[in-house]
Amino acid sequence: MKAGVFMQTYEQLLDRDLEWAFREGSMHFEERNAVHQTLRKITRRLDELGISYAVVGAMAMFRHGYRRFTEDVDILVTPEGLKQIHQKLEGLGYSPVFQGSKNLRDSELGVRLEFLVTGEYPGDGKPKPVIFPDPGQVAIEHDGIRYVQLPTLVELKLASGMTNAGRLKDLADVQELIVALDLPRDLANQLNSFVRDKFTELWTAARENRLP
Repeated sequence: MKAGVFMQTYEQLLDRDLEWAFREGSMHFEERNAVHQTLRKITRRLDELGISYAVVGAMAMFRHGYRRFTEDVDILVTPEGLKQIHQKLEGLGYSPVFQGSKNLRDSELGVRLEFLVTGEYPGDGKPKPVIFPDPGQVAIEHDGIRYVQLPTLVELKLASGMTNAGRLKDLADVQELIVALDLPRDLANQLNSFVRDKFTELWTAARENRLP
């Protein structure tokens, strides 16, 4: 990160300096850019505090094998974990995105941390059969960092995209995962029935449009 610009947000830096943004994009796929640094920093702090978590979103997709660029880090925590995060980290290298926000920003690197909370609902936030689970029950570890397991990641993205028109990218993400990881059709059997048909629909469309 450039000296003297750490007070700017990561998104602002990407928009302001195209050459720098290209370098960040390149380093992202080498796991050396600000987003990866932020991921390693926050998960190390959560481990030190004994807070249960699981990385979700694009960084979980990256770890499972579908690599795309992202500007933030999404982390699943419990309500108690979120409370402790704000008590122990706010003002100590992390600042709220805005006053009263549950999300934080790395004060050095400018990268946004989005927290998803156990018991809340993906997508439109309204009650549905799919909820954000306890991270301790769905996490797998890779290189010392805990990520949400693949079926849960797919399930959450499907529920999000199905119920929020502003989150259609989540459905596209699932289709990209299907293609990139060659996910089997019977993965649907591991998913909540609420999203099962949508997974099968996306799986079929991906197969029908695959180039020979």
